[in-house]
Amino acid sequence: MVLLAATRWPGLLPPNFSAVYALVFCAGVYFPKKLAWWLPFATLLVTDILLNVFYYHVSVFSADLIGNYLSYAVLILLGRGFGSWTRALKTSSPAGAVLRVLILIGGGLLSAIIFYITSNTFSWFFNPFHNPEYVKTFLGWFTALTKGTSGYAPTWEFFRSTLGSSGLFAGLFAGAMSLMEALNPSEEEENEEAPEEQPEEAPEEAKA
Repeated sequence: MVLLAATRWPGLLPPNFSAVYALVFCAGVYFPKKLAWWLPFATLLVTDILLNVFYYHVSVFSADLIGNYLSYAVLILLGRGFGSWTRALKTSSPAGAVLRVLILIGGGLLSAIIFYITSNTFSWFFNPFHNPEYVKTFLGWFTALTKGTSGYAPTWEFFRSTLGSSGLFAGLFAGAMSLMEALNPSEEEENEEAPEEQPEEAPEEAKA
């Protein structure tokens, strides 16, 4: 979450190259149930308020953020599903650990796609900034997903950066967690690997 907050500072990373989507997804995968919800949302809310007040100099909570937070909720739910699925895999072997990381990279990429479609659809439908291009037709929705608003970079370029950063950070985070699990095996894995103790044979005198 410290990494999540730090990478949100404007200019630290390339435009729309963010760890947010991957780390919110991975929070759903790895964090306990309640922590997976309140900690990412609290981190995002605090950083959004600080950025709006001290950097962008706009209202404390702008209307366009509502679509973002709905998307974050979907990403956490997606992470919960992927977490249940990957925990069912046998990851004690190197091949199993690599498979789990690859699956979670796929989840990170899927998170970027979901965020892109959800947030841009919200902006098109509610149009909080009254963009003239966002008419309530299929063409208007398609414009929101591809070209975006005049005077800004096309939304598909932002999506390209989002997709690359989500795959990268999901892989880094999942790889780090797999390495930690390999270095600190759980008690269940240790018990599975430990050979069963054979019962000692009774001495001859006891048999008699």
